[in-house]
Amino acid sequence: MSTERFDHEVTTTCGYCGVGCRLEAHAAGGRIASISPALDGPANEGHTCLKGRFAHQFTRSRDRLTSPLIREGDGFRVASWEEAYARIVRELTRIKRDHGPNAIAGLASSRATNEDCYAMARLMRAAIGTNNIDNCSRVCHSPTSFALRKSLGLSGATGSFTDIDHADVALLIGVNPTQGHPVVGARIKQAALRGCKLITIDPRRIELSDYGVLHLAPRPGTNAAVVLGLSHVVHRDGLLDDRFITERTTGYAEFETLLDSYGPAAVQEITGIPAADIERAAHIYGEAGAASLLWGLGVTEHKYGSEVVQLLCNLAMMTGNIGRPGAALLPLRGQNNVQGSSDMGALPDTYTAYRSVADEATARSFEEAWEVPLSREKGYTIPQMFDAAIAGDLKAMYVFGEDIAQTDPDTAHVAAALENLEFLVCQEIFENETTRYADVILPASSFLEKCGTFTNAERRFQKVEAPIDPPGGAKTDFEIITTVSRMLGHDMGWASPWDALDEIARLTPEYAGVSRDRLGRKGLQWPVAADGTDSPTLYEHEFATADGLGHFAALPYKAPGDAPDDEFPLVLVTGRVLQHYNAGTMTRRTGNIELVDGDLLEIHPDDASRLWITNGDLVSLRSRVGRTELRAHVTDRIEPGHVFTSFHFPETRTNLLVGQSADVNTACPEYKVVAVDVRPVSEQPAFTPDLAGV
Repeated sequence: MSTERFDHEVTTTCGYCGVGCRLEAHAAGGRIASISPALDGPANEGHTCLKGRFAHQFTRSRDRLTSPLIREGDGFRVASWEEAYARIVRELTRIKRDHGPNAIAGLASSRATNEDCYAMARLMRAAIGTNNIDNCSRVCHSPTSFALRKSLGLSGATGSFTDIDHADVALLIGVNPTQGHPVVGARIKQAALRGCKLITIDPRRIELSDYGVLHLAPRPGTNAAVVLGLSHVVHRDGLLDDRFITERTTGYAEFETLLDSYGPAAVQEITGIPAADIERAAHIYGEAGAASLLWGLGVTEHKYGSEVVQLLCNLAMMTGNIGRPGAALLPLRGQNNVQGSSDMGALPDTYTAYRSVADEATARSFEEAWEVPLSREKGYTIPQMFDAAIAGDLKAMYVFGEDIAQTDPDTAHVAAALENLEFLVCQEIFENETTRYADVILPASSFLEKCGTFTNAERRFQKVEAPIDPPGGAKTDFEIITTVSRMLGHDMGWASPWDALDEIARLTPEYAGVSRDRLGRKGLQWPVAADGTDSPTLYEHEFATADGLGHFAALPYKAPGDAPDDEFPLVLVTGRVLQHYNAGTMTRRTGNIELVDGDLLEIHPDDASRLWITNGDLVSLRSRVGRTELRAHVTDRIEPGHVFTSFHFPETRTNLLVGQSADVNTACPEYKVVAVDVRPVSEQPAFTPDLAGV
């Protein structure tokens, strides 16, 4: 490609999913002219998906926020940065004075850099004085983090994407990589074509099922029974790694006793999967020389999602499939920096690297660095923030880069919480469902307009560089957050995000060797020793638990929080499509809208026929807590008794349907099991999804 027409070129990291593709971004005249994949990108190796390569036009969309907005009456007026900052400082200072620091909460953004998220956490802890800080991992992979720490010690994948290339078997459960993580999905296809045996476990027949040797379609909410059934057969048929279990784990005897209740026939009754398929899948996985496990939100976004991840850790440990090439546990993270936002301590109970806010030595180290006293009390999680706002205990929120009114469950509950706040700050690149409730809106930066680092699903720190500046009067998130903090009386003292990265490394042993220079073009996978040695593979010799052993968890199957009945006979599952990303904030403002211009409801032909629904019909979708409408897509990709839709278009308001059932350990919402009633819209009164007055 000729470079003569470009006036600025940088290598950066993609801001869409958690794969972490390295990109060559080419700019001309202050706009992105083109993007191509970096040939030496460790996660993408010269590949990218249509979002990473082509969906960049949003950066100069006509509706980008370019000036601060302040609420005036029922609308907003343009304001100067000085006025916006002054309003924020005045209101937060008043609320802190009158109600205490715990009346204020903040949300960090998993679309933003590690340094942005670390700054947001420091703002809340040091400038406000509260641990009320959380991020969107709460509603996606918090169960993964909880389970991995409990079972193995560290909150991250045990290996790298290269393990897919070396695996004899890859078992995918509750994840659809060709849609949600396309470059990894392509890598899995290539592995299958070379002979890797794929097992897919999902209520839908995903694209990768066509490349696999076996597809299992469980009833939604029965993942635990599936994994227990596989473990039963592995144990029963002697497919164990006895030496690994004896030398490197603890708690197996209790788990072994539990397995007696989960023979293939019993699991068939719970899951609907034929017993013979359970046995076949267990043998394929258990007999492999090296087998990898991959999962996504179809595992975590359940009432017992964290327990299922612990059971997956059990399955890997009992077969010795941890700590060697091709034998990895690979949770596929949804957003580009959902791993990093939590790693950076943007959580209500931990500082960086998941060290407890109650740990005295850790808290003192941050107190000394920041020169302020810090709270040892755990703060609010996102769901607790909403409950506290409705109760009147939480008075203000600072929401940074997350459209909670669109993406969080039980939309009416979220709307009620936001309306009940005395003061709401939204820091965003576009107006959205959440900014409707804001008192101040701050125009921020996209990933193509900032510097710092992202951490991908492999635990890999990678550099982010800015090919263009934010448009108009918009500013980088880092500048905004550090300025607000300084005006509140806490000067972070950083000249750039790279100064923040140096502080992160200085205060976090697991990231001690991370620096801008050392990251180079390929990044570093944490833990990173002080000399810069990183860790592509975890647990080669011991686990990171207190005793150095992997911990088996004897966790039985429990029924999901919702279930079909006569009134709500179908089960709704939600997910992504290839062309769009999460709430569609960015991709709907690109050419991708011409490829997919709305959410559809997938329904099996048998159910469609029974309900007098034909392809393309407008249908009413009703749950116990809400109702919406969308077009039907009749397909045998979905199993009878189930329906599926994505959540990329705000007019669909998919999360109106999702109640407050959540993971028992982490409060991650149960998006994946919602009992619903579906019928042609002609059978229902006219409907408009309007939350006004909620």
